[in-house]
Amino acid sequence: MPHIAQLCCFPGEPSMMVRPFRSALYIPGSKPRAIEKARGLPVDAILFDLEDAVSPGEKGAARETLAAELAAGGFGPRYRIVRINGLDTEWGRADAEMVAGMDCDAVLLPKVESPGQLDALAEITGDLPIWAMMETPLGMIEAPAIAAHARLKGMVMGTNDLVKDLGARATADRQPVITGLGLCLIAAKAHGRVILDGVYNAFKDEEGLAAECRQGRDMGFDGKSLIHPAQIAVTNASFGPSEAEVELAKRQIEAYEEVRRSGQGVAVVDGKIVENLHVDTARKILAQAEAIGQIAAE
Repeated sequence: MPHIAQLCCFPGEPSMMVRPFRSALYIPGSKPRAIEKARGLPVDAILFDLEDAVSPGEKGAARETLAAELAAGGFGPRYRIVRINGLDTEWGRADAEMVAGMDCDAVLLPKVESPGQLDALAEITGDLPIWAMMETPLGMIEAPAIAAHARLKGMVMGTNDLVKDLGARATADRQPVITGLGLCLIAAKAHGRVILDGVYNAFKDEEGLAAECRQGRDMGFDGKSLIHPAQIAVTNASFGPSEAEVELAKRQIEAYEEVRRSGQGVAVVDGKIVENLHVDTARKILAQAEAIGQIAAE
């Protein structure tokens, strides 16, 4: 079986290779015990953080700690993303230079507001895939240009910072930031990038988390970034296909292919016409379910 990172639905790869990004857990790069625990968690991705989760006095040590932990391996199929400090900070360039040699799958740049920032990072990190934190008003405006960058593979919404910069209120329905979420989502989907919804801060509130996951999934987000392991199960269930969705997808494909073989009529499932676009969606659902099953088996 190929490493699960080869199942990413990224530009240039076969369209049916769907790599799940249901859950992406932030882990401080300075905490070996937290990193060790992450090796056994059922998350699709780990966001190793050298930025907000690490105090200024620990930045240098955190780089060394994270490099050693990644070199030790043991993360299985989990996609390993390292969030560095911005290149406009005193730690950013050293972070980028260190990450370029780390055993990780991607580098995540905070507060991306222009394609030029991605150019500057790529000059340091070489061929390492780049992800962008989308968390400022200017980032929302420039989302189409950022998503179009040839080196970009994914986006992560930074809703806490966006709320702060907008001077908005953090409401349960997220209406104050819904425009920003939509702008980034449309830009990401237009260019085939993975896009992850922002964090839910009340990690003990499963009902609230589930509601926000449903909203994000309904909008089209591929998954959600998390701040606590207790949020994993709800998030995985929300962003993965349900048994009912898998069963319906199988029946849609079967009905459509039967009609094509017979050359007669139109395919109908549960009283609804099944067209080619429905079959495309159904096949993606089955591919995602298969990839999730492969992750669970490892």
